[in-house]
Amino acid sequence: MLIERAMKQIALAVLAFLLAAPAVSACEGRLVDSKFVLHTPLCVPKEPKRIAVIDPTFSLGMSLELGLPVVAAPLFKMSDPVLKARAQEKSIIDLGSYLEPSIEMLIGAKPDLIIGSGLADAYYPMLSQIAPTLLYNARDWRDIFSTIADATGQGARKTDFFAPYDARVASIRARMPNTRVSVLRITSWDFQVYTDGPDAYAPFEVLQDAGVRRSAYETVTDDTGLKRPDWEALSNLDGDVLLYIIGGGNNSDTSGRHEEVTGNPLWKMLPAVKAGRVYRVDAGTWMEFSGLASANRVLDDIERYILKTQ
Repeated sequence: MLIERAMKQIALAVLAFLLAAPAVSACEGRLVDSKFVLHTPLCVPKEPKRIAVIDPTFSLGMSLELGLPVVAAPLFKMSDPVLKARAQEKSIIDLGSYLEPSIEMLIGAKPDLIIGSGLADAYYPMLSQIAPTLLYNARDWRDIFSTIADATGQGARKTDFFAPYDARVASIRARMPNTRVSVLRITSWDFQVYTDGPDAYAPFEVLQDAGVRRSAYETVTDDTGLKRPDWEALSNLDGDVLLYIIGGGNNSDTSGRHEEVTGNPLWKMLPAVKAGRVYRVDAGTWMEFSGLASANRVLDDIERYILKTQ
C-alpha cells in the first residue's frame, strides 16, 4: 500500500513537471532560478503591475521599499504601526490575518505576482493557480531583499539601497564601546532570547553588523536561534545594558505579565537593572522586522541606548 502510494506521488510529480516545462520554456517574462526560491524555475512577469504579498513583514516591507506595485497584503493585528500606516496610505487591500489570509480577497485583488515566505509552501498549489507565486526560503534578511529585488527587475539597484545603511553601520561600529548587551523578549507565557550566532534573526543580525557584543549565554556558534530561559536562567543575562521587548503578536502588554516580571526580585537583581540601564524597545521593529526601515530603527535604538548612555 505504501509503495503504491509512493509510486502515485512520483507519477504526479513527474506529470506536474512535464506540464510545467513547456510553460517555463515559453516564459515571456523573467525566469527565476534562485537557490533562495521554492519551485524553480519560475516564470514571473518582467514588470509586475499588481503584486500581492502574503506576509506582513519581509515581503510587504521590502516590496514597498523597492517601490513595487503592492495591491494586497495581510494587515490584521500587525505590530508595526509605521508599516501598517504606509500600507493603508497606499490603499493596499487587507487580506486579513497572515495565518489565514482571505483567498476571496486575494483573487479579487487580481495579482499578476504573489510573494511570500516558504512558510506558505503548503498553499503553493492553490496560490500558483491565482498567479505566479514566489516563495523565498532565505533566512538572511539581505538575501530576502536581494531575492525580491532580482525577481522583480530591481536587482541593479540593490547596492544603492544598502549603501546608506552600510555607511551608518560602519560609523556606529567605529564608536561601539566595550559594552555587553542583553536582549530579552517577554511574552505572556515565557521568556525568549534571540541569540547572536550564525542563524540570528534579522534585528539581532543588525546588532552583529554594528559590533554589539552580547553576553556569553546569548552567543552561540551553532544554529540555535532561540533560547527560552526560566526565571533562574535570567541571571545569565548579565549584560551592562538590557533591552527588552513586550508584545509582538501576543497580549503581554495587557495581561499583567510585564508588571509581574519587572516587579520580581530576580529581575531587579540583573546587573543592567541595578545600574538603571534597562530599556524597553518597540515590538513592531524587533518582532516584525521588515527591511531597511526596521534595520535603521534598530540602529536608532543602538545609538539611543548603547552609545549615548556611555
